[in-house]
Amino acid sequence: MLFGKEIVAALGFSSLVTALSGEDVFKRAQRPKPVIEKRVANQPFKSEKLQKRAFNFLNANTEKFAVNGTAVPDVPFDVGESYAGLLPISGAANETRELFFWFFPTTNPVCREEITIWFNGGPGCSSLSGLLTENGPFTWEAGTLAPVQNPYTWVNLTNMMWVEQPIGVGYTQGVPNITNEVELGQEFVGFYKQFVEAFGVQGWDLYLTGESYAGYYVPYIADSLITTADPDMPLKGIAINDPIIGDGTNQQDVVIGPYLAYWQNVLYLNESFIDRYNKRDLQCGYPQYLEKYLTFPPPQEAFPVLPEPSRANNYSCDQFDNAYGAILEVNPCFNIYHITETCPHPYSVLGKVNSGDYVPIGAQIYFNRTDVKAAIHAPLTSNWLQCKNGVFRNTTSNRTVNDQSLGPAQNGVLQRVIEYTNNTIIGSGNLDMLLNTNGTLLAIQNMTWNGLQGLQAYPSIPFYTPDHAEYNGGALAGSGYLGSWGVERGLTFYQVQLAGHELPGYAPGAAYRAIELLLGRIKSLSQTGSFTTQSGNFSGTTPLYRRENGFGGVMPSI
Repeated sequence: MLFGKEIVAALGFSSLVTALSGEDVFKRAQRPKPVIEKRVANQPFKSEKLQKRAFNFLNANTEKFAVNGTAVPDVPFDVGESYAGLLPISGAANETRELFFWFFPTTNPVCREEITIWFNGGPGCSSLSGLLTENGPFTWEAGTLAPVQNPYTWVNLTNMMWVEQPIGVGYTQGVPNITNEVELGQEFVGFYKQFVEAFGVQGWDLYLTGESYAGYYVPYIADSLITTADPDMPLKGIAINDPIIGDGTNQQDVVIGPYLAYWQNVLYLNESFIDRYNKRDLQCGYPQYLEKYLTFPPPQEAFPVLPEPSRANNYSCDQFDNAYGAILEVNPCFNIYHITETCPHPYSVLGKVNSGDYVPIGAQIYFNRTDVKAAIHAPLTSNWLQCKNGVFRNTTSNRTVNDQSLGPAQNGVLQRVIEYTNNTIIGSGNLDMLLNTNGTLLAIQNMTWNGLQGLQAYPSIPFYTPDHAEYNGGALAGSGYLGSWGVERGLTFYQVQLAGHELPGYAPGAAYRAIELLLGRIKSLSQTGSFTTQSGNFSGTTPLYRRENGFGGVMPSI
């Protein structure tokens, strides 16, 4: 989730649709052929290479982090092997700053020596919210009675880690002392070096993923890894969903008009408001701006920077808030992250962080419970909140400050990451008003990478999510053609029509497919056929991933 007027964005849909060639122009580096072997529950691998990789990370350094998979509170099944706890951001003997992580090894036999990390945004929001409601091995969605197994967990595909960062978030320890994203990236790289040494994963391929304000986090951390150039931490790709990556006014006020028009049958705004709104939009110059710059290809020039309405003392051009206020009059339970929701608000075990979260009197926040903290080696005295303020702080004045960094699409950071990895994926859920599709595309069209500015054609290739049987009524995912996508010069962009801001939670099958692409398991998002983890995709006993003993050694089937 993302909070703060300076980073809020909302966008609509462009009518400019140009067919993009279906040719797979996304060139990936050749990798060694993986060793494939069926994993037998509670038995070691026969291959010496797989034994070395272990899928069992228990050693003298990691023993203190081991989580009992059968004793996670309220979870009535074995979540499998995992490790959780605090690690410092440096190897200094007097280091007091520590980040919290929860690491789940995969049982996927084709998984290479790789680790994928997930970040939530904020700034100041815990990545454990993504674990519990989006892509973790168990999920507890708002309004539901209890946790369920998640057949679309990314743990099925790769070794996954959820990390709370920067200092000041969730269970992290120490005093926040950063003011910008460069310092945040350095802080995380220091932590990850401690993790690599403790778990013996030197040289393993690293993938960074996240959503929302992680549109800042992921590129800046990736850029820090590139700058550090440590062979023990090789960056191989990034994927960000519904991200803030550029100018806030462009990703918010400029693009909200087309969004309102497209979804009017859902929002149901009255004609008098729409008339006033459209006149104000023209006075602010927003439709004219979109007509010129949200084109495919874009003008090969830097887009002019529009003043932020509050800074210009012209609140009449604060079109995002104008729209938001009107929508709340019609639907007081409007969810800016998923616009089709209506009253009542569902109860969230993650706690209240905005007007769309409901926590009844006497309810407990899951990760603030003592039994949960004890189970995952978190500090028992921590007051865990889903989102906290003050993660950027000027230590000289001892005051909270806003992030001092520009959006990564504005200053060359995201460009460097795309050019370094040639494996960058940006996704968008079209039911997200906070950070929706056109604002992200507008930021991309103002960015130059690999020799050209912007996407040359609208990303309109049909996005296919495999058909599949469903066995878990508490965790369902759509299939078939769910959106569209395109790829140019190392950047893949996709959109999912019926997903909200937290895309892996609302469209888990589509998000799963995107991670298959990130990891190089599929060639394109138009590829038909099964998920790579569905039964029968590998030689050996069929079905390969029959559910046995929960997650204790055999991958669940999807």
